Amino acid sequence: MDDAGKIFEDFIREEYIKELTKVLNSGEKSLVVDFALLDQFSTELADEIIENPEEVIPQLEDELNDMEIVDRELKVRFRNLPKSVSTGIRNIRSKHLNKMVSVQGIIRQASDVRPVAKSITFECPKCGNKIVIPQTGGKIKTPYSCSCGYRGKFKIVDKKLVDTQRIVIEESPDVSEHAQPRRISVFLTYDLVDPRMDRVTTPGRKVIVNGVLKEVPIPSIGGSTSTRYDIVLNANWIEPIEQEFEEIKINKEDEERIKEFSKDPLIYSKLINSIAPSIYGYERIKEAILLQLFGGVKTKRPDRTTVRGDIHILLVGDPGVAKSQMLKYVANVAPKARYVSGKGTTSAGLTAAVVKDEFLRGFSLEAGALVLANGGVCCIDEIDKMNKEDRSAMHEAMEQQTVTIAKANIYATLRAETSILAAANPQLGRFDPYRSIPEQINLPPTLISRFDLIFVIRDLPNLQRDEKLATHILRSIDTPKEIQPEVDPEFMRKYIAYARQNCKPKLTREAINRIKNFFVAMRNPKGRSEEEVKPIPISARQLEALVRLTQASAKVKLKEKADKEDADRAINIMTYYLSKVGVDVETQKMDVDVIFTGISATQRNRIMLIRDIISELEKEKGKNIRMDEIIQKAKEKGIDENRAEEILNKMKRDGEIYEPRSGVVRRMPR
Repeated sequence: MDDAGKIFEDFIREEYIKELTKVLNSGEKSLVVDFALLDQFSTELADEIIENPEEVIPQLEDELNDMEIVDRELKVRFRNLPKSVSTGIRNIRSKHLNKMVSVQGIIRQASDVRPVAKSITFECPKCGNKIVIPQTGGKIKTPYSCSCGYRGKFKIVDKKLVDTQRIVIEESPDVSEHAQPRRISVFLTYDLVDPRMDRVTTPGRKVIVNGVLKEVPIPSIGGSTSTRYDIVLNANWIEPIEQEFEEIKINKEDEERIKEFSKDPLIYSKLINSIAPSIYGYERIKEAILLQLFGGVKTKRPDRTTVRGDIHILLVGDPGVAKSQMLKYVANVAPKARYVSGKGTTSAGLTAAVVKDEFLRGFSLEAGALVLANGGVCCIDEIDKMNKEDRSAMHEAMEQQTVTIAKANIYATLRAETSILAAANPQLGRFDPYRSIPEQINLPPTLISRFDLIFVIRDLPNLQRDEKLATHILRSIDTPKEIQPEVDPEFMRKYIAYARQNCKPKLTREAINRIKNFFVAMRNPKGRSEEEVKPIPISARQLEALVRLTQASAKVKLKEKADKEDADRAINIMTYYLSKVGVDVETQKMDVDVIFTGISATQRNRIMLIRDIISELEKEKGKNIRMDEIIQKAKEKGIDENRAEEILNKMKRDGEIYEPRSGVVRRMPR
């Protein structure tokens, strides 16, 4: 198109002169043009840009830079491309090559910014002639011959370098459901790799990329030219999608229906019954999962510290109680979710990894499941089967809600504001009510303590329940259409997305007092002896969890204020959780340390008594003390022989004491 530059200049002068002036005054390096506005001005030019972008766009840039008011070289960027050129990554074919396309997805990898030669100037050693050769591909292209006839080696005298970054875009989970997500490499150059763009190109961000699709030869093993090609996208424009739930379109009709449904007096029961309807029972657990889907409100304090709003839940139970089914359902219904299994998950796959960049020969940062599910839910099945080193990577993501990477000269902090729903199995197959949670699952107390709620699911024979369970399972197999949720899953997704975007409830004075009184009363029960080590029924972490659950309860009804009713719902769930998991089996009193450390206050009392006995006997007998003497003294103070032996064995495992010879113990020197 010969007059493309002239038409574009007319468009700039008539429609875009103000925007051009702003760009020149602000010192920016490119002019971003609304493609829809250009299409209205000249349909012919717009079509030509889409069909032949590599020929037309340089013409437009030359015409723009020749204008009298332009004082530096500017690039032309196009946003808001028509839907006709927007395509899914999995739908890209050879017919799209050398044309302008628009793709949408999540940034999975981002490499370092590296210079790449766009053109190289060679000098002929015979006549001194300068030859400029444009560079494409991965190898330097040299002149074949000079005008003087010389065909030898040419000297490089100048290079035009351009900063380049490679990112990898992956399809959103919604698009690639039940299939391997497709990826495409995207190359950013010039002002698209400026430092201010770092936040846009961080792994985990969802973006729209407009650019020209190009083919790249795949190198063969012998170094010869291959007939097979890979595809890359040379970006013309990239912009982030700010909304976390942008993939869920909510129109005015949906919004009216959402607001109407929020006034339904039976909204809680309807939503609870709509969570995994094929799974019988577990109303309390389903209620907690419902609140997790809505989430609390993230709080930023003046001292720059934050209190997370996301709720973490751990399900521990016997085999065959539908834990995995529950996780799968949440992964499908949550607006932004990822499902992973502990057996096949590493710390890199969960948080982030540094991988070698095959194109730019550097290192790239690749986001894991917790980063990709930022703003949603990450379902981790069989978390107890993960390696110890891999699990340790979750600590920062669960509390600080960030993932920090410092490897291979890359230091980055990625957002991981993700709710975690995890499932684990007891080590001996079935849950033992007479042993603590840390003793039964292969998870460290530091990780267990980060879960707001822990639910134990036991498979116990019960005549009435078993009849109902069998009827429900058989009916769901025989006539699956009869097991329908009360709320349509698609509408539920929209409802959750709308609530998370638009609802940030604050606690009323009544709700604050209700939570405070519950916390104080739990920690200071009447009639407790002051002499012994006191059990801690609830800690500050549970207090923060109560606030999150209260806020989530208010979000269900799209309320601006979380009231006493919401606080009571949170307290009931917390009390249920603590009464099932956080109970000292000997005294039947609530003790949160049973969950977090595996040692109750009663056990801690006994350990302190044994330590005192060892200290007394050291003064009388010397450093070597007979075990039977310790056990005899323990009996006198009310500790039976078996428990005394258990404590001594634990002290040996912990390195407090050792056995220099059979039947004799000695305190480990400090």
